[in-house]
Amino acid sequence: MDGTAPEELLERYLARIGLDAPPAVGLAGLQELHRAHVARIPYDNLSTMLDRPDPADPASAVARAASGARVGYCFQQNAALETLLTALGFAVSRRHGHVWTRPEDELGTRLNHLVLVVSGLPSTGNPGGHWWVDAGLGEGFAEPLPLVRGEHEVDGWTFRIGAGFGAQAAGRPTGPAAWTYHHFPDGGLRGVVVTSRDHSADAVAESHRWLTTADESPFRRFVVVQRIERGVQRAVRNLVQQVTTPTGREARDLTSYDDWRGALVDDLLLPVADVTSEEWSGLWEHALASHRAWDEAGRP
Repeated sequence: MDGTAPEELLERYLARIGLDAPPAVGLAGLQELHRAHVARIPYDNLSTMLDRPDPADPASAVARAASGARVGYCFQQNAALETLLTALGFAVSRRHGHVWTRPEDELGTRLNHLVLVVSGLPSTGNPGGHWWVDAGLGEGFAEPLPLVRGEHEVDGWTFRIGAGFGAQAAGRPTGPAAWTYHHFPDGGLRGVVVTSRDHSADAVAESHRWLTTADESPFRRFVVVQRIERGVQRAVRNLVQQVTTPTGREARDLTSYDDWRGALVDDLLLPVADVTSEEWSGLWEHALASHRAWDEAGRP
């Protein structure tokens, strides 16, 4: 897909995220779309854990978003959102993202996150008019961050954007080419390094293949489902349900199958119509074994 989609798909996509009509092209409209997407379409790796990962190309991602199916993780979430924004008239460009959780990985170069920038929307605090749009961090920000160095508050959360470093491609893309990002303390991720390294469709496809099929991929360890709504980060990570706000975190173990499945479907809004009873049984047994091993290791 080249940034376009049939009008009917876009209407159903908007309806899924609770919008009767597309908002006007502007900062307020961008914020409304971003908040609606991360609140209603959960970030998830369920299809990967079922060993039948969904494609990451924009056409497939938009079709799943419009049909009410699972969209997936970063490459898929942001491919869908990019297509919607472009079709509505926003100026969108891509960047190479490297998410890191351990300090020794901060300077890594693996493409493991697709970053979107919307340009042409200046504001008082962001005269350059470039905004970081992201529905694919799972535990991220509810509305776009201004691409301005410093700390930015959204719903009581503080996110920090720093100076860029690392390789930059010849031919500066629209808007900032590189920056660093530091997540809030105690989050599931530590930061993101954004550059203009190779983030072509082929590069995304190859990284998606590795992340969803390689035995050593972090996306194949256990089920992770997350969404953000009204300043609250909601997540199920394996058998632990978390509700996080800027002032604290509540966590509980999901000790029964019914509680676990209910948290995924009712609290996280995860679509599961295609999951068979045999697949549910396999996921539950895997989750139990993984949770017990983590528990015996002292929950590192």
